[in-house]
Amino acid sequence: MKTLNDFDFKNKKAIIRVDFNVPLDENFNVTDVTRIEAAKPTIDKILADGGSVILMSHLGRPKGAEDKYSLKHILKTASEILGVNVKFASNCVGEVAQQAAAELQAGEVLLLENLRFHAEEEAGDVAFAKELASLGDIYVNDAFGTAHRAHASTTIIAQFFSEHKCFGTLLAKEIDSINKVLKDSEKPVTAILGGSKVSSKITVIENILDKVDHMIIGGGMTFTFVKAQGGKIGNSICEDDKQELALEILRKAKEKGVQVHIPVDVVAGDDFSNNANTQVVDVANIPDGWEGMDAGPKSLAAFEKVIMDSKTILWNGPLGVFEMETFAKGTIALGNYIAAATANGTFSLVGGGDSVAAVKQFGFEDKMSYVSTGGGAMLEMLEGKTLPGIAAILD
Repeated sequence: MKTLNDFDFKNKKAIIRVDFNVPLDENFNVTDVTRIEAAKPTIDKILADGGSVILMSHLGRPKGAEDKYSLKHILKTASEILGVNVKFASNCVGEVAQQAAAELQAGEVLLLENLRFHAEEEAGDVAFAKELASLGDIYVNDAFGTAHRAHASTTIIAQFFSEHKCFGTLLAKEIDSINKVLKDSEKPVTAILGGSKVSSKITVIENILDKVDHMIIGGGMTFTFVKAQGGKIGNSICEDDKQELALEILRKAKEKGVQVHIPVDVVAGDDFSNNANTQVVDVANIPDGWEGMDAGPKSLAAFEKVIMDSKTILWNGPLGVFEMETFAKGTIALGNYIAAATANGTFSLVGGGDSVAAVKQFGFEDKMSYVSTGGGAMLEMLEGKTLPGIAAILD
């Protein structure tokens, strides 16, 4: 696996695919700088070597060139975070880009306009990728969030840099962290899978059953498993057409010696609202008109024991409706358990949109071994897929 450390960037122009798809408010201020900060170590290393940097990214889902999706809006924030006055090219290809790249001096950073202003980017157009490639000497992919897309800037471009291509710091860390769970894990390994649907996690579950010792099921998908086993779930969310699948997962887990832990009690609400009346009830005996919204105290005590005994933990998905304070206690408790295990030397990987959001919201970000930046990309790796953006560098 080639990384930045395999190259000396002195007097070289590195063209880097970053993920600067950041949220903006109505005044075009960046409201979450995580992704820009995540790219900084890669950029710093290249500039320290005496090289220059050309950044390419997408922003949003524009239909053609739309001003509200222009990357010029993030220039000020990027300059502040990177500690260098970032230059801007109002196109990512053509004369404007060629001239800006040609004039770039060692120690300077150039940001190209939104790649998705051109339909060729998402189409994986070879000619478009070749034009992007002509701007730099070395190609660096540091955008894990888009590594599962075979787009021009994430995958196709790599073919024009036979030896001169590598992973950036962020992408290398993502690959290492996922491999620590899937390939080089220290046992016992525990996977915590939450969220609302079994259907969205089925391929992940099937792929990791051979690699884990314990699987904690939480969130809304709990009730598909409970109902499949004959439980009464009241008004709880349930995928009725996935009950047989849930039983099949339990059968396979038993065959492979994987212990599956499903909540035994839940905090139920009489309404899907923060102001709902609540009661703690047996997970298999939820009254009509009530729905399970969070893991209960007995469940949390059982989960804590499993987590504290684990040496490797994967956390993907919350235990309850954490967006509502009334039903956030289970997810917060889980975060505390994983943080405590991590402090004791356990390797913990958090990934997938909602669990990352929860970790940030409740201040656990620095207490986990690694928090993944790429939701869809991480899920596909956990499903056992080879991501085109990664394969293109390894080729």
